[in-house]
Amino acid sequence: MINELPPKLLKPTFFEPQMAFLSLTKLMNKKFLAILFTALVSIGARAQQNTGFRPGSIISPQVNEGNTVTFRLKAPVAKFVTVKGDWEADGGKGAMTKDANGVWSFTTGGLPSDMYLYTFNVDSVQLLDPTNAFVVRDVGNLFSVFFTNKGNGDYYSVKEVPHGSVSRSWYTSATFNTSRRMTVYTPPGYEESKTSYPVLYLLHGSGGDEEAWVSLGAVPRIMDNLIAEGKAEPMIVVMPNGNPSKQAAPGETKENLAYRPVMSNTLPGYKEGSYELSFKEIVDFVDKRYRTQAKKSKRAVAGLSMGGFHSLFISANHPDMFDYIGLFSPGINFKTVNMTIPAYNNLEEKLALQMKKGFQLYWMGVGTTDGLYDPLQDYKKRLDHLRFPYKYVESTRGHIWSNWRSYLLQFTPLLFKK
Repeated sequence: MINELPPKLLKPTFFEPQMAFLSLTKLMNKKFLAILFTALVSIGARAQQNTGFRPGSIISPQVNEGNTVTFRLKAPVAKFVTVKGDWEADGGKGAMTKDANGVWSFTTGGLPSDMYLYTFNVDSVQLLDPTNAFVVRDVGNLFSVFFTNKGNGDYYSVKEVPHGSVSRSWYTSATFNTSRRMTVYTPPGYEESKTSYPVLYLLHGSGGDEEAWVSLGAVPRIMDNLIAEGKAEPMIVVMPNGNPSKQAAPGETKENLAYRPVMSNTLPGYKEGSYELSFKEIVDFVDKRYRTQAKKSKRAVAGLSMGGFHSLFISANHPDMFDYIGLFSPGINFKTVNMTIPAYNNLEEKLALQMKKGFQLYWMGVGTTDGLYDPLQDYKKRLDHLRFPYKYVESTRGHIWSNWRSYLLQFTPLLFKK
């Protein structure tokens, strides 16, 4: 009899098959979602930008024992490949040879300890090293980079020491009626302490900007390492933009990407004196924003090339502001400058006043093959005529970052010792 059937079958209802269907659907949905999620992750991984990894079997550059360096580039169909760097031997050039696998290679002789920039040239096309992720910009060109050790290069490398901080600050310039950017290094422990520090104002060259001394000059690493060794006093290093008509580095101004890197002598305001005469704006901002020892004996100004030119005239026009002055391969060919401009005129009188007011150090350095070597010798004669005291250093080579980093290593330990 029907009433002897199990209770579940005794009262069949519409809801039971529906619930069974829903359970099956729920299970299928879980599986479907899991499959869909896996597929999306797979597609997403493939669609993600910049995830194409190059083969890991090629190592370039490879710094070997004795600081020889081997470069490698896989270019099977290339006909001619060279490497060009900023080391001294053979003018930094090397012709690469190809093996049976289409890999070109070249090994240098032993290189002095330094930071080096280089590129490849493949059938007349300049390329970065595709296996080297470390790149720096100099004016409008990109270069691959590496270090060799057991010397200056150790100071350009990160060590296990206390580290300072690097920040970008904007200040309002009444002279230029706009906001302008600077890069500032503060020494280890600055944020945690209440200490006030001396300040080095470090100026870039033509084609540079407020980023140059950080990336090409290795300032944060140099300062960290010198301070850790007790060779330099803890100090703030201010690296302002020295191009009067530009707020900041290319890509960081209101022009955005429309402003591309160029040499400073192509820009309005180049060597017209406004930057030098208005430099107090920068000093006043720094003294207000940062914990500084706001006095002449705790300030230094130095720069390379155009920045050396700026340092000369900033210190000459503000003789009560800086006790330490550094001119690194200074761009002081006065034959190309309008010396009647207020910032530049009456130079000997300004230097005489600067000497009378007093200072601790006037430091100059240049390479013997630098195109600015002769103008600096002429300037030295003017200083000698005035009996103006200075320290002079010559190095080999020319107008290159290798010299300017080295000069900073020599100059900085002399600062703020009294």
